Amino acid sequence: MSKHIITINRMYGSGGRVIGKALADKLGYSFYDKELIEMASKEKQVPFDQFASVDEKKPNQWRFSVDHEIQISPEYYAIPMNDVLFEIQRNIILSLAEKGNCVIVGRCANHILRDKSLTVFIHAPFDLRVRNIRARTGREEKSARKMVKNMDKQRRAYYEFFTDEKWTDLSQYDICLDSSRFTEDQILEILTEAARDLCYIVFKKNFPQGTVCT
Repeated sequence: MSKHIITINRMYGSGGRVIGKALADKLGYSFYDKELIEMASKEKQVPFDQFASVDEKKPNQWRFSVDHEIQISPEYYAIPMNDVLFEIQRNIILSLAEKGNCVIVGRCANHILRDKSLTVFIHAPFDLRVRNIRARTGREEKSARKMVKNMDKQRRAYYEFFTDEKWTDLSQYDICLDSSRFTEDQILEILTEAARDLCYIVFKKNFPQGTVCT
């Protein structure tokens, strides 16, 4: 039986994570976002906080000082922790795609599983995203605006570094949704309908003629 995989890229403050989790719950799929950091941490015995600090960030050489216990480890020496985490998460994502139906948020999963998944991009107008972040964090408007800009810049740099593709090139996604134009229930209905046709979508992208999807 073919696995149904949905990957979600999102602008900061657009509600991509919330939508992804609600979609997974509705479909009965597994859900992975920060869970991928936890899995990588356990696999490589690297503290969660240290991986979390470089998650979805473009590498900087010597992210840790040269005498840091992780940086001087023979396994990681001279390799930015961002690169270490990306490679671990890439392997985890590929493994998860073989195990069962799931929704994966971020981590270039749409690129890693581009021929095996329904790829979704969630976006929204900047001012609305600022309001969402203010409501979520309690920040003042100036601080929230700066945070949204910085997070978008960070995600864009991360994605484009590891994929050599433009983060906002909508042609690489199967579905692009402006979350300001629909209610959450409407978005879930749209994505649920697409998930029902996921096999056909994947077939059109990659499966050979004659493949039967169940």
